Amino acid sequence: MSHAEAAAPVIKPAGRAPENHLPAGEVPANHLFDTVLPVRPALVNRGSAERMKPNFVDGLLAAGRARAMVLSGRQALIHGDALVLADAGQLRDRIHNAESGPSLIVYLGAALGSPGLPAGTEILLFILPEQMEPGAAGLPSDATWEGFRDVAARLDPTHTALFVEASAIANWHASHTHCPRCGTPTTVETGGWVRRCPADNSEHYPRTDPAIIVTVVGPDGRLLLGGGGPLDAKNYSTLAGFVEPGESLEQAVDREIHEEVGVRVKACQYLGSQSWPFPASLMLGFTAATDDTEAMPDGVEVTRARWFSREELQEAVLSGEIVISSRLSIARSLIEHWYGGVIQDRPADE
Repeated sequence: MSHAEAAAPVIKPAGRAPENHLPAGEVPANHLFDTVLPVRPALVNRGSAERMKPNFVDGLLAAGRARAMVLSGRQALIHGDALVLADAGQLRDRIHNAESGPSLIVYLGAALGSPGLPAGTEILLFILPEQMEPGAAGLPSDATWEGFRDVAARLDPTHTALFVEASAIANWHASHTHCPRCGTPTTVETGGWVRRCPADNSEHYPRTDPAIIVTVVGPDGRLLLGGGGPLDAKNYSTLAGFVEPGESLEQAVDREIHEEVGVRVKACQYLGSQSWPFPASLMLGFTAATDDTEAMPDGVEVTRARWFSREELQEAVLSGEIVISSRLSIARSLIEHWYGGVIQDRPADE
């Protein structure tokens, strides 16, 4: 199928009868419809019960079998196309008294098995206050400090999952060092997944902020994309926003789309989700239908909004007229779901 002939994707509406010829609107009890975006299996067993054991992390370090991922300032130590996963016990001993020693050690879980990382391998996260020089403490001398966006396309799925999990928990620790009730510095428990206030004994857990991200489709089948920043910028993507207290996800879709581009949504459907812990979001993907054909950017979050047919979008991307979201993001998955196939990117050398 050529990009100009990409067919509109078929979406199974909620309430549609399955292939057993029941009357419309009637489905078996507890019938499940497939999510459109694939459900990716977990690649790390986070061991929520195991990490509650007293001195669990110390025991892993003493046993000498755990591996350590190293993170500092939202960057991880990378060697080639993989995370540096050093011997955790040896690394702790080598940097224990150094100024760059870990400010925090967090249990990430046990690998479920992937090339180079056998099933059952226990992974700890060393969060450093400052980046160590590659080659120090026995780390690879040709390793580099890199952020997730820089390396995600090179990492295998398990290392990607570890980087995302590590970023999320590290960001939470960095912003929740004190009790929100009384301001007392909190202590870390449960392998790094709980902070307790020693003054009032309250427990505090990692937080995730839900956000909706939406492909808005007009009555003629065209897709509405938007962008922020300068009016002549080329970046276009799906529309998104945070869910506010007291809202349902569907209400957030309707409100955010209307606030950002002045379009009213008449129906929406959930398609899938992606963790995006930069700093702490869970992106909940939707597609939405509208009868509106004009968009009015709010001028703050969205400065540009434009409707695209499938042929127009592919041609604009190939010509370099616009740039859409990378394949790392749920935004790209949502756009290609509407498109009905893979959108070809402009070659890098053009």
